[in-house]
Amino acid sequence: MATKSDFTAEEWGQVLGSVMMAGMAVTLADPSGLIGMTKEGLASGSALVAAKSDPNANALIKSVVSDFETSEGRSAARSAIQGKLSGKSASEMKPIILEALAQAGAIVDTKAPDDAAGFKTWLHQISDRVANASSEGGFLGFGGVQVSDAEKATLDEISKALKLTA
Repeated sequence: MATKSDFTAEEWGQVLGSVMMAGMAVTLADPSGLIGMTKEGLASGSALVAAKSDPNANALIKSVVSDFETSEGRSAARSAIQGKLSGKSASEMKPIILEALAQAGAIVDTKAPDDAAGFKTWLHQISDRVANASSEGGFLGFGGVQVSDAEKATLDEISKALKLTA
């Protein structure tokens, strides 16, 4: 069972950053205004809370969640994200995020093979949770669709980046 100590500081930062990037990719796919973005941000955070109390979460997920509870862990995640996305436009960010998710997936495949599938599935679940957090294309919460075509396409791209699908 993998924990933080199985990774270098840089690798661990990438793993932590992937948790936040999993939700960011979907938000960038189809921004849904201030309220929608707030709901999507909360959905990403609630995935951490849910994993903390999930007795079936693997050791790597538990270690990530535990590290997010510290200022050092949150800082490492932010640093990993800023290092990749600083100065980039929204349209430039999505491919960078997908590549970062692929890199994080490769890291956990190598360093935590027993926990990798569960961790990568969890990242995808975070993305899915964000996609379902807010309706797209409606007005004041009415109408629209729960998950837009752009979000569905991004969820597929995330699956491929994490090698969850062929």
